[in-house]
Amino acid sequence: MNTASILLRITPIPFLSIVIWGLLLLAAMYLARKPFHRSIEALARLVHNAMRLAAASVVLAEKRLETRNREVLLKAGLDHTERNLEREFDRISQAVNRDLEHYPKLQRNIQETLINLEEDYRSSGEIPQKLPDWVKVIEAIAKIKPNGDHMVATMLEEIHQTLAEQHKTALDRHRKDVSQRHAILSRMLPVWRSLQKTLERLEKSISSLNLRAKRIDQYMDEYQETRKQTDTAYRTLSSSSLTQFFISGLVLLVAVGGAVINFNLIALPMSEMVGGASYIGPYKTSDVAGLVIICLEICTGLFLMESLRITRLFPIIGSMDDRMRKTFFWIALGLLTILAGVESALAFMRDRIAADMEALRQTLAGVSPGSMANSIIPTVGQMVMGFILPFILTFVAIPLESFVAASRTVLGVVAAWLLRTLAFCLRLAGNLGFYLGRFIVNLYDLLIFPPLWLEGAVVRAIERSNEKKREGGQPGEIEKGQGYAPSESGKEVTE
Repeated sequence: MNTASILLRITPIPFLSIVIWGLLLLAAMYLARKPFHRSIEALARLVHNAMRLAAASVVLAEKRLETRNREVLLKAGLDHTERNLEREFDRISQAVNRDLEHYPKLQRNIQETLINLEEDYRSSGEIPQKLPDWVKVIEAIAKIKPNGDHMVATMLEEIHQTLAEQHKTALDRHRKDVSQRHAILSRMLPVWRSLQKTLERLEKSISSLNLRAKRIDQYMDEYQETRKQTDTAYRTLSSSSLTQFFISGLVLLVAVGGAVINFNLIALPMSEMVGGASYIGPYKTSDVAGLVIICLEICTGLFLMESLRITRLFPIIGSMDDRMRKTFFWIALGLLTILAGVESALAFMRDRIAADMEALRQTLAGVSPGSMANSIIPTVGQMVMGFILPFILTFVAIPLESFVAASRTVLGVVAAWLLRTLAFCLRLAGNLGFYLGRFIVNLYDLLIFPPLWLEGAVVRAIERSNEKKREGGQPGEIEKGQGYAPSESGKEVTE
């Protein structure tokens, strides 16, 4: 006999046994109602308060993280703006040294040119002598009528001839003076053009300086906004960091593709150099060697960019003195060139190995190897690609620096968002625990509603009886204790 059969046999009728056990269970649950309520409410308050405390801690951590992210982002913005200002000031210094350091000499040349032009202008402005009024004299003499005297006629003819010659001489001298003026004006034209070009070049230099000055003013405004730590500067820097993160990530993906192609280009010949049957763990030694060569090329390219002060991943390289930094640059360039030459040789070896393997396949297939046309173009292409790819991978340092700088901001934003989400989940869990406790209390009361209903009916009957006794003038009997607290039970029933 099992336990259920024993429980059902307390009476001969099983249904009556079930009813009795149900009534006993309801009575037990009714008697344990208050302890159960206190236990569930205490557990709900415990879960609710614990979750709220945890949420408050997470919110505090989120605020600290946002403050730290803001400080880091504004500091990076200040550094970037300072670099831009430094670059613009260097460019202005170079422009001034290139274009304006000879300004005193240029000014002296312009003054001398202007003096020469003024003298030429004065020379060209001299009015030539007027032609004598000999034409009227000649006409007057020509109008004299000869009176038949041969001597008078001869004298008039000589006077006329003399006057005509003098008139011709004066006209020639006048033409010579005019041609000299024109020659002076012709000499002034190249000087004017040279002066105009000099002034245009000077104007171009001044305009370039003005543009750079406006750009410096713009950078100074950004610098002041960043120093004030305004929300506008923070939003601008955040947007710029997100843009740099995605763009740099895209460029790095392209660079990874180039590195994979470079690896496949040297993996096969490396197996002939280090052996294709040796392994380092689960990987072939040739693959590891090819990967090491590519990593060395990238590291050398990083050092090359650092020595040129294009990137600032390693501040110790940028802080070297110019002589040491130039020496470091030439060393890095030489090592990179050697690695590029080694890779080019490996690419040549790869082409030869591929040709030998193809010849072996044709021999095994019964095809004459000589029937295959050989071309040097693929070999040259592979060698050129093997030599150029290391130098192309050198420029990975630029997007890598932008990606690393932007990753700090992006990771901070993502971490702050995760903390905010965690705080929301903790608050939600605390509220769910609190209302779940209330739901369990109400459900418990719903299961034992018959005793609660009976208790309410008894309490209401006792209250009506007490009211009638008050109305009948027997307050002393009403206030006698009967070992029962109707008001407390009534309050609990109401709740």
